[in-house]
Amino acid sequence: MGDQEVSVSSSRQIAVISEEGIVLARQAGREMSAGLGLSETDQTLVATAISEVARNIILYAGRGVVELEVTTGPNGYGLRIRAVDEGPGIPDIELAMRDGYSTGSSLGLGLPGARRLMDDFSITSDPGHGTIVTMVKWGGTVAPVMEGVSP
Repeated sequence: MGDQEVSVSSSRQIAVISEEGIVLARQAGREMSAGLGLSETDQTLVATAISEVARNIILYAGRGVVELEVTTGPNGYGLRIRAVDEGPGIPDIELAMRDGYSTGSSLGLGLPGARRLMDDFSITSDPGHGTIVTMVKWGGTVAPVMEGVSP
């Protein structure tokens, strides 16, 4: 890793109950990924993936939260995104991950599209209790200095 440092909030939570929450989550994802030194292309991929999963929260659950967290791993620094809702859940995740499948009026590109944009992707769902989508984009080159944490 490089020896640059940047101040980055280690985590953020954005309530998603309207279009405004989607916009705020996208902006936070872009800001945090930029702070980690992700390329502009990767920043756009992160923002797009967040938009897809946050829109699903509104469409299918009505409300939820997008959690963003700086993480480290064998691939360096990354941004972990968790989209959490307490909606009806997904009864058949395999089917939901197929391109073109939708229970609504969308094109069915949200979850499979988000999976293609990110480096790591997992989804768990408990029908009747909600869904958690976890995604990570790796490639941060800047050592984060967490706000409020002394080096």
